[in-house]
Amino acid sequence: MIEGLEPGVLLFLALAGLAAGFVDAVVGGGGLIQLPALLVGLPGASPVQLLATNKLGSVMGTVTSSVTYLRRVRPDLRTALPLAGAAFAGSLGGAGVAFLFTRELFNPVILVVLLGVGAYTLARPTMGRMAALRFGHRHPRRHLATAVLIGLVVGAYDGALGPGTGSFFVFALVSALGYGFLEASAKAKVANVATNLAALVVFVPQGVVLWEVGLVMGACNVLGAYLGARVAVSRGSGFVRVFFVVVLSAFIVKIGYDTVRQLLG
Repeated sequence: MIEGLEPGVLLFLALAGLAAGFVDAVVGGGGLIQLPALLVGLPGASPVQLLATNKLGSVMGTVTSSVTYLRRVRPDLRTALPLAGAAFAGSLGGAGVAFLFTRELFNPVILVVLLGVGAYTLARPTMGRMAALRFGHRHPRRHLATAVLIGLVVGAYDGALGPGTGSFFVFALVSALGYGFLEASAKAKVANVATNLAALVVFVPQGVVLWEVGLVMGACNVLGAYLGARVAVSRGSGFVRVFFVVVLSAFIVKIGYDTVRQLLG
C-alpha cells in the first residue's frame, strides 16, 4: 500500500470506484468520478500514476458490464469487434503520449465537446430511443468504416486522458450510426474494455500503476458495473438516455468549474 495512506482515504476511493462502476455501466463516463477521486485522495501521486491506476480499476468494471450486456442485449459483434479493435489501436497511441500531457491542457477542449454533445442530444429528443441505423445493409462498408473511425478517435482520447470515454462512444454510436442508447451502451462497453487494456499494455511495463489502490477500486467497480448494467438492461433506452443527459450535465459543471478555476488561477 502507498506509504501513509489512511483507511478513510481508501474507503473514499472504494466508494468512488463503486459509483464510477455503476455510472460507467449505464452510460459511460465513470472516469469522471474515479479520476477526480484519485486526484483528491492521492495528492502526492504523479498524473500518469493516477491515469494508470484509474485504468486498472476501470478495466475490471468494464469487463463485468460487458459480459452482462453481451448476455442480455446481444449486440451485433460484426460492428462491436472492429470498433473494439480500432479502439485498442487508438488507445495504444494515446497512452504513448499520456506521459507528455497534463489534465489541465485538455479541460477547455473537453468542455467544448461536452457542451456540443449535450446541446445536440437535447435538440433531438427522439435520438437513441429507437434504433434507426444509418447506412444499414445497403452500405455495410460505410457503416463499418464509420465504426472504425469512432474507435480510433475515441480510443486515442481514452489512452491519453480517459474520463468520459464511454459517454463519447455512446454518443458517437447513437448520432453517427443511429443505434438506440441501450445497443450503443452495449457496444461501448466492449470497446471500452479494449481501450483500457491497451492503455495498461503501455502503463504496466513503465511501473506507474499503483496496484493496491487500483485493485481495491477495481473490486468496487465490478460490483457497481454489475448493478448498473442490470438496471440499464431492465429499464431500456429511455432510461439510459435520461441518465446520459444527467451525467453529461454533471460532467459539464465539474469540468467547467475546473476550467474557470484554471483560467483564473
